[in-house]
Amino acid sequence: MRNIKGIVGALLVVGGFTAHAQEIEKPTIKSKTSFAIIVDKATYSSAKDEINAYKKSVEKDGLGTYVVYDNWTSPEKIKETLKKLYSDKKSPLEGAVFVGNIPIPMVRDAQSLTSAFKMNQRIRWDRSSVPSDRYYDDFDLEFEYLKQDTAKGRELYHYYSLKAESPQFIGMDIYTGRIKPPVVKGEDMVQKIKDYLIKVVAIRSQDQKLDDMVMSHGHGYNSNAVNSVLGESSSLKSQFPNLFKPGGSIKFLSYRNAEFMKFNLLTELKREGLDFAYMTGHGTTTLQMINGYPYATAPQPSMENVARYLRSKMRSAKEDGRDVEKVKEGFKTSLGVSDKWFEDSFDEKSILEDSIYNANLDIQMEDLKDANIQAKLVYLNSCLMGSFHLDNYIGGYYPFSNNQNVAAIASSVGILQDMWASELLGLLGNGFRIGNWLKHTAYLETHVLGDPTYHFASAKSKELNEASFLNKSVSYWKNVLKENDADLQSLAMVKLSQLLSEKEVSPILKDYYFNSSFEPTRMMSFKLLSHFENKDYIEVLHAAKNDSYEFIRRMATYDLTDFGSDEFVKDLINLYVSDPHSERLMYRANWALQFLNTELAKKEIDSQIRNNPSVVGGKELAERLTKQVDSYAKKVDGLAKDLVNKDMPEKERLSEITSLRLYRHHSVIPQVIEVVTDSENSDAIRVAALEAMGWFKLSYQRDTIVKACEEVIKSNAPIAVKNEALKTKNRIIGNSHKI
Repeated sequence: MRNIKGIVGALLVVGGFTAHAQEIEKPTIKSKTSFAIIVDKATYSSAKDEINAYKKSVEKDGLGTYVVYDNWTSPEKIKETLKKLYSDKKSPLEGAVFVGNIPIPMVRDAQSLTSAFKMNQRIRWDRSSVPSDRYYDDFDLEFEYLKQDTAKGRELYHYYSLKAESPQFIGMDIYTGRIKPPVVKGEDMVQKIKDYLIKVVAIRSQDQKLDDMVMSHGHGYNSNAVNSVLGESSSLKSQFPNLFKPGGSIKFLSYRNAEFMKFNLLTELKREGLDFAYMTGHGTTTLQMINGYPYATAPQPSMENVARYLRSKMRSAKEDGRDVEKVKEGFKTSLGVSDKWFEDSFDEKSILEDSIYNANLDIQMEDLKDANIQAKLVYLNSCLMGSFHLDNYIGGYYPFSNNQNVAAIASSVGILQDMWASELLGLLGNGFRIGNWLKHTAYLETHVLGDPTYHFASAKSKELNEASFLNKSVSYWKNVLKENDADLQSLAMVKLSQLLSEKEVSPILKDYYFNSSFEPTRMMSFKLLSHFENKDYIEVLHAAKNDSYEFIRRMATYDLTDFGSDEFVKDLINLYVSDPHSERLMYRANWALQFLNTELAKKEIDSQIRNNPSVVGGKELAERLTKQVDSYAKKVDGLAKDLVNKDMPEKERLSEITSLRLYRHHSVIPQVIEVVTDSENSDAIRVAALEAMGWFKLSYQRDTIVKACEEVIKSNAPIAVKNEALKTKNRIIGNSHKI
């Protein structure tokens, strides 16, 4: 096919639709699916040669590519273009990449689509909204345009609210990526884009198999749980078996390995031959956190930790303008320390030494910029490192500087620690495009920084990528299900769950859960069955608490808690007997205690722990748990009364109501419904109560919640209340449709 260019201001018919003020270059090859490079006109004018070289590289891989450029002023025109290209039956759009200054959707009222983000939306909009390209790549989500940001440096921000009538779950139609390098004063973003594209074209010309991988864990993640790390390592062996054979390589790094582990990790990242780095830990927009203060049992290093901590607190107090002497006296009282511990807090030599020490704990931006990092793909399973809406953000330095990195997977806001980060990760070893992986795993905040079409070399790559987008044959996916490959089986189960009825697919999922030796395959079975909430799922849920894979046990604890029915009290108390050595799971079990039926919980504590001679220290443990359950019961009783107490100040009632988004007490749903249906309550109170109920997606109270929402929708309630009722209803019933 020949290239067709439009003229600015002209009307151009492309693929059956009319584009105004756009210039579009069509693919030069025929392909079953297509790809689009969306770029602002100024960037295209300066980087035309590099963009066209990138286009040719993608087309050489068999993916016909459009180049669409314009002076983009809003996200709507871009989304319209993507939807039109997607509707081309001959070669539907499978993905797109946004290059340069492309409008950034800032999504509000959709926190349930994130993994963990629950910020008060009364806080400044640029902080309490989620930068998300799900606006562009999930065509079913419906948004209301709110406004464009007018602050200097934030002109690309466009704020949207997720509509009540929209689906309340993510189901991406295409994948997307961002080529938006971080810049500081004096740097040219367009030049960085050109340099990146030149590099990517060169790397894409190589046949790079995924046969060398590094996995690292940072301090403080998942309660520093050893069993969590061991379980993940075992799962990766199922997903990447070739890495564990001669000729393959996988290394596991932990913050425990060194006081300043970042130097070891950076050495690995720069090692020639490294393909993939999967890094889990905490992060910020400017830091990749690796170490905390070292664990110490000997007196001297323990004292050094305390001294370093106290010096930092004194300096922070001075910077904040607080009374330094008052802060010192507070620590002397609380920790029982003397004046000696504070003597060198403001000594210049001490300040410099502590500054260097702290800098060596974490990876800084300057550690990554132009560092010749070799990993072609990095996965940053951390908060905030992918904050691409900012001018300068740490995740962008992996691909968009003098490194051999093609793409970084990262998040634009804070994320959940207990997320299934390795979901379908083994498909990357089979040549799955990074973007296609993203389609199956993304939250509202998850993004590819760099080229989303990149994939590692594999004989299965072409067929797998095309099939994942186009093949709707049940027989095809049933054959894939027979492959001796953990994540090919998992992908097949996802596809079959979309193609078959619940009656047909549920027994298949149950069978694979109980018979597969692959940890990720069992986890996928468990996850998919949870959308049905049927007898098969309940049977699997009861069994999952004893699964050999720690992550499945942990997720079972989540679901047992989120269901909250009396049927699962026995299972939750049993965790204290069966799995007390799994730190992260115990954290979740302790969390769950507050949501249980008090009397049943105490009965199970007595029978399984207090009166069980095989539980060493059972009486002491039972006593602690009983006191904890009684304490929680009093708080829940108080909460139930406060929810309906109209004499309480509205601000305090709102605080109690919104707390239910995190503390999902199933037993107070009747009181929440009373608040919702009482027209004497303010609209703000009723809306907050409805929104809070939207987080009870697995609760045994869910049918009651849906019924209450329907009553509100049919009533003469104000439109804001009705809209929230509709949104909550869609969130609750949508759980069974988000596969």
